[in-house]
Amino acid sequence: MATSWLDAAILGLLQGLTEFLPISSSAHLRIAGEFLPSGGDPGAAFTAITQIGTELAVLVYFWSDIRRIAGAWLARVLARDSTANADDVRMGWLIIIGSLPIVVLGLMFKDQIETGLRNLYITATALIVFGILLGIADRIGRKQRTLDRLTWKHGILFGFAQAMALIPGVSRSGGTITAGLLMGYTREAAARYSFLLAVPAVFGSGFYQLFKSIGQENPVGWGETALATLIAFVVGYAVIVFFLKLVSTRDYFPFVWYRIALGLLIFALLLTGQIPAI
Repeated sequence: MATSWLDAAILGLLQGLTEFLPISSSAHLRIAGEFLPSGGDPGAAFTAITQIGTELAVLVYFWSDIRRIAGAWLARVLARDSTANADDVRMGWLIIIGSLPIVVLGLMFKDQIETGLRNLYITATALIVFGILLGIADRIGRKQRTLDRLTWKHGILFGFAQAMALIPGVSRSGGTITAGLLMGYTREAAARYSFLLAVPAVFGSGFYQLFKSIGQENPVGWGETALATLIAFVVGYAVIVFFLKLVSTRDYFPFVWYRIALGLLIFALLLTGQIPAI
């Protein structure tokens, strides 16, 4: 797919708008590619690289938290500093351990993730099924636990929930937030940990795809990919601010209904031959 600058800008805008909402950015990029003038799937590599932009927004917004956690963890592990804040050291370990499932599963199923799992029938199904699960979790979750009560068991479960986002349509934030709500965490706590947990996974995936693509033909174009990544950063930062304010006062049901409607629309387009599944 030879993507124009305008198409890349649209995809970057879409990435920034959807990365942190529980509606699956990879699904939206996969679907949008079919309707842009250039047409076709922008690819897993393009999606992963543009996610670097949105994760840079996470670094900026959560910089004080990330710097504090990383500083304490490094002080304890490398310098053996016993005065390092124990809670921050523990959070550092939890983020590392919670990142392992997506790394291991991502490497194990790399070929399927980049090919077969991008089938739009799978994407539509994931949007609907995981949208319903999000609604159930938001309805029955106790919403009492805060991040200072995060256990090792829960950290690992958060990690496996994040790994489900390797399937387009699941949503990285949606999967981890759903798991957090089911384990009794507040909406804001689940969302904040979702953002922090995504940092190593998304940067790792994005830079892996970036270095792997060096020297190879990029179907989207390097300039266009850079533009999309920059736009994703700017828009993503604004969405983080909006989303964290939203979840402190509202439930997730607008996102649930949106996911179900989008999944049904994709099925309709597929069954009428308006878009190809692959």
